[in-house]
Amino acid sequence: MFTRSGSARWQGGLKDGKGTVSTQSGALDDLPYGFNNRFGDEPGTNPEELIGAAHAACFSMALSKMLGEAGIGDIGIQTTSKITLEKDGEGFTVTKAHLVTRISGSGDKEQIEDLAQKAKEGCPISKLLNAEVTMDATVA
Repeated sequence: MFTRSGSARWQGGLKDGKGTVSTQSGALDDLPYGFNNRFGDEPGTNPEELIGAAHAACFSMALSKMLGEAGIGDIGIQTTSKITLEKDGEGFTVTKAHLVTRISGSGDKEQIEDLAQKAKEGCPISKLLNAEVTMDATVA
């Protein structure tokens, strides 16, 4: 079993406050975030963007494992996860995670597509999300 952590600090009200996020590894260290990063276009990060990055990374690693186990070589995977945040009553809900992935490898295209679907369903971050997870996969 592995436990990894991320942390956040926040100071102030929702719209005028500011925060920072960090990761246990130090890869993110007091990275700024705030209301205008999340709902506007001010530079900085936001929770949905971080979830998208984690989802894309997790899916790509899961697919790489499956492709390798299937004997597919020359693996290249480029993935984006688009996280949708929608108004839900008085608050907001993440309603969808959509993976867009481009996959290359020396193997059967249909097999690669099938393994991509299995990775989409089986990657730990896909399982974590209580939202519809969809995907567009291109095998080059």
